[in-house]
Amino acid sequence: MISIVIVSLVATTCIEFTSAQAPRPGDPIPIIKYESDGPNPDGSYKWLYQTGNEINAEESGYVKNFGKGEGQEVQVAEGKFSYKAPDGSPIALQYIADENGFQPQGAHLPTPPPIPPAIQRALDYLKTLPPTAATAPSGSRQRPFF
Repeated sequence: MISIVIVSLVATTCIEFTSAQAPRPGDPIPIIKYESDGPNPDGSYKWLYQTGNEINAEESGYVKNFGKGEGQEVQVAEGKFSYKAPDGSPIALQYIADENGFQPQGAHLPTPPPIPPAIQRALDYLKTLPPTAATAPSGSRQRPFF
């Protein structure tokens, strides 16, 4: 009888300890660290944060070609973030966003399959051909032969 009471007490204590440690849906998640600088007059900025559920993020940005006039200035943002997926695996992503668009990099991102050798040979061959009316730059249209 005493062993049943002891086992019950241990089980209850373990359940209470486990539930106290695991966050419940709707519980607030603490911000452990937060830093921010900017936006500054030159368009630069920087921020970072870390949360209690292991989310880390940071980004910095600046204006490329600052002061060269509209149309030449480009806002650039570089950053990274990481978190744990629902299955517990780590997810980490680095990125840059500039005049070439958003360019993410991460081991978890899908990649295209390799181009089959026959298709690659055909593409390489097509690059060696002279331009046609369909591929010539605008303004340099060739006249049809009829």
